[in-house]
Amino acid sequence: MIAQPAAESATEVVERLARAGRMAQRALACMSAPAKEAALKSAAKALRQAAPEILAGNALDVANGENNGLSGAMIDRLRLDPQRLEAMADALEQIAVLDDPVGRVIDSSVRPNGMELQRVRVPIGLIGIIYESRPNVTADAAALCVRSGNAVLLRGGSEAVHSNRAIHAALAEGLAQGGVPAEAVQLVPTQDRAAVGAMLAAAELIDMIVPRGGKSLVGRVQADARVPVLAHLDGINHTFVERTADPTMASAIALNAKMRRTGICGAMETLLIDATYPDPHGLVLPLLDAGCELRGDARARSIDTRIQPVADNDWDTEYLDAVLAVAVVDGLDAAMAHIARHGSGHTDAIVTSDQMAAERFLAEVDSAIVMHNASSQFADGGEFGLGAEIGIATGRLHARGPVALEGLTTYKWFVRGTGQVRP
Repeated sequence: MIAQPAAESATEVVERLARAGRMAQRALACMSAPAKEAALKSAAKALRQAAPEILAGNALDVANGENNGLSGAMIDRLRLDPQRLEAMADALEQIAVLDDPVGRVIDSSVRPNGMELQRVRVPIGLIGIIYESRPNVTADAAALCVRSGNAVLLRGGSEAVHSNRAIHAALAEGLAQGGVPAEAVQLVPTQDRAAVGAMLAAAELIDMIVPRGGKSLVGRVQADARVPVLAHLDGINHTFVERTADPTMASAIALNAKMRRTGICGAMETLLIDATYPDPHGLVLPLLDAGCELRGDARARSIDTRIQPVADNDWDTEYLDAVLAVAVVDGLDAAMAHIARHGSGHTDAIVTSDQMAAERFLAEVDSAIVMHNASSQFADGGEFGLGAEIGIATGRLHARGPVALEGLTTYKWFVRGTGQVRP
């Protein structure tokens, strides 16, 4: 009897894919900007052509998710429809025509001895993406990595497995037609959780890990990774309505910031109202009428009897649902102190007509994104003109806020001499 080869372990699968990805990245890094642009446009076309297969796979994932008790927020992130799929393809085309950061000269100088120095942007290498629920990440991550000259190893969640496989198959076909090596964009074929651990341990093979998902996933990645991690945990985002805010503007921003889509990381989770703001009822009434549950401190509850008592942990909770914490604060300093104590460094906004208050807020609130007179729902790479995002980073190293093409590059030094030797 001929012995059957043993099945690969999750670690062996990840190592094999990562080595192939690294080889492919060398070729990808040498592709011209026009060639990468054409390949991404080909991928967008393939995505549109594969719409029936992608939507069928997604319908299966949504049905399984509903049967398995996924939250409403998770189902919303998971669900695709023709409009969302078209937006996915549009994002690929937008990324395709963005300025290529690879080869861009950051700065240059000439030393007294005549040596010419330049810092030049180059790809990071092989990027590992570990993500949950959102199948659009498959397309966005692939496009951003290809455009910036990086190979990518994708590991999606089991709740979106059919969607991710269909999207990846379409992307792979379109990119290959454009000359991108097939191994430059790979999807881990197993849902074995050991694959996540293998990616986190692959320090010699994967150059950076980007987790996209819930707090437990991101926490595990940050705790266990031996590979550099680009991530954020919660999006505990605040909107502070200062006393001079235009009431019509403030009401519209607060309603949109919370209720446009409650399950995204840019959704407002705490509304701060200046104690001397003249129309607090005009802020909370539209939220209540829209079906949002409000939980407030004593002063907030005096605005409307339907506001429920707040618990201490509400100030530190990312609801991702139609639930909002509300506090009345004594001016700008108190609002910024509340944000410093309870914020997650993601996105915080002020609504005000006082330009000096706005500038203080923008300068002093230590978050990746700070906004004046705009909804926090704009915290998105596409809305920032970046085409898409690989994630939103809340740390202070390398990249911060929506991470797109430039955030997926590093730099190296070019030194050009004429025979100089060091004395």
